[in-house]
Amino acid sequence: MVLLHVLFEHAAGYALFGVKEVEEIGMLLPQVEESVLNIGKFSSVIRLNAFFPFKSAQAALENINAISEGVVHADLKLFLETNLPSGGKKKPMLGVSDAKIGATLQEELNLSIQTGGVVAEIIRGVRLHFHSLVKGLTAQAASKAQLGLGHSYSRAKVKFNVNRADNMIIQSIALLDQLDKDINTFSMRVREWYGYHFPELIKIVSDNSSYCKLAKLIGNRKELSEESLEALEEITMDSAKAQAILDASRSSMGMDISPIDLINIESFSSRVVSLTKYRQELQEYLRSKMGQVAPNLAALIGDVVGARLISHAGSLTNLAKYPASTVQILGAEKALFRALKTRGNTPKYGLIFHSTFIGRAAAKNKGRISRYLANKCTIASRIDCFSEVPTCVFGDKLRDQVEERLSFYETGEAPRKNLDVMKEAVAEASEAAAEIKRKLEKKEKKKRKREKRKLEALSTAEGDDEVEKANGDAEEDTDTIKKKKKKQAAEEEITSNGVVEATPGKKKKRKINVVEVEPEVTEEADVTQVEKKKKKKKKAAEEDE
Repeated sequence: MVLLHVLFEHAAGYALFGVKEVEEIGMLLPQVEESVLNIGKFSSVIRLNAFFPFKSAQAALENINAISEGVVHADLKLFLETNLPSGGKKKPMLGVSDAKIGATLQEELNLSIQTGGVVAEIIRGVRLHFHSLVKGLTAQAASKAQLGLGHSYSRAKVKFNVNRADNMIIQSIALLDQLDKDINTFSMRVREWYGYHFPELIKIVSDNSSYCKLAKLIGNRKELSEESLEALEEITMDSAKAQAILDASRSSMGMDISPIDLINIESFSSRVVSLTKYRQELQEYLRSKMGQVAPNLAALIGDVVGARLISHAGSLTNLAKYPASTVQILGAEKALFRALKTRGNTPKYGLIFHSTFIGRAAAKNKGRISRYLANKCTIASRIDCFSEVPTCVFGDKLRDQVEERLSFYETGEAPRKNLDVMKEAVAEASEAAAEIKRKLEKKEKKKRKREKRKLEALSTAEGDDEVEKANGDAEEDTDTIKKKKKKQAAEEEITSNGVVEATPGKKKKRKINVVEVEPEVTEEADVTQVEKKKKKKKKAAEEDE
């Protein structure tokens, strides 16, 4: 009598085993656990009731994805409904390895589910001897199925990774910080190097990128004239500075420089200029990415600070899981643990200190506004992480709230209630989401129309090619027929030795061409035939004599 059914999910398919005799206490003894390794003893306890092989690798991947998410696939539901015994007072007991899929099976199929204990030991033995328990399945085929399904499952997980957009933000903000350090170091090297030749330029121009551009443009200060004043104004964006540079070059205290040194300085300064240009492009890329992934966080606290928060947390999902108190001191972990160790004052802010709100607040209100800002950052990150259509409506509203709270600390003006602000935000967000969906639908329709046109064009082109081929074949057939007829006519003319006889099967045109023969040629032919006949008669007479 079968007391328990066990479901086993394999890469080859679903298997349902019936357990004949089982003891809850005896099964957990070490001797019995060792007997699971013996196929003879283990097969006496269980038997295979049903096996459902997967039709294809795609079906196997769909089923395993559903099981990993705790969802009952249609194939599994049909398999259990057909093979489990129905009817009777007691519900059939099913043993499964995962409690998550067991809960969903209990809800959908109304079964009594058992996990752990005896079921775990039985599944351990089934996993070990599965290729022996299922007829027609070898160990090599089972391992191949497991390997193929493992590769496809991992590939699908990587492909549909939720954090793949966050990774681009993390890498770009890390590169942006590294570029800032490198550009600063390189520009200081240019200042020091070119300062030997033109030291007065350092005091006139303070910006690093513009200094490198000027060093590249000026070169030898002795060659600088009033003709290059317009180019200096374009770089400095100030006519007074350009004139000051020109005046300083005439009365400079710098040393003379050789052409080779000047070439090296110019090439290095051009590299620094290209790096600053790339840094601007990277910042634009980061802004666009933040607008796609976390628009509300970017609208509230800025692109760079929001990207640093995501990078420090590891992903947007991790940042959304953090409480507001953790977000407040995110980036100041060393100071926090030092304060806890020495029993000093804990830090009030971490990475959010770079926000403009904390810089604008008074010294006594910095801790209060940082706590309020961290609260709003947590809300914005959760909205960005779990919303289907990304919009920046909530971020703008939360930013307005922080502004109102900042003015309340300064002037005492009471801010609006959070409930009223969120109601307005929800209404605006629904409208914005509807517009975005309409735009996406329009784009999809345009794409479908383009694809249809392409397919129609390809089909018409193929049809034209077929028609052209058919016409070409027909023309070739007619040409070959004409050539054959011409050859036959030429052969007939040769055999007739110039005498042309009109045949009933020939066309009129050919008759006309053939009839147009000179009369002299025909007379000569007749004379030659008469002479031949005379000679034959003479020969015959001579032979008779």
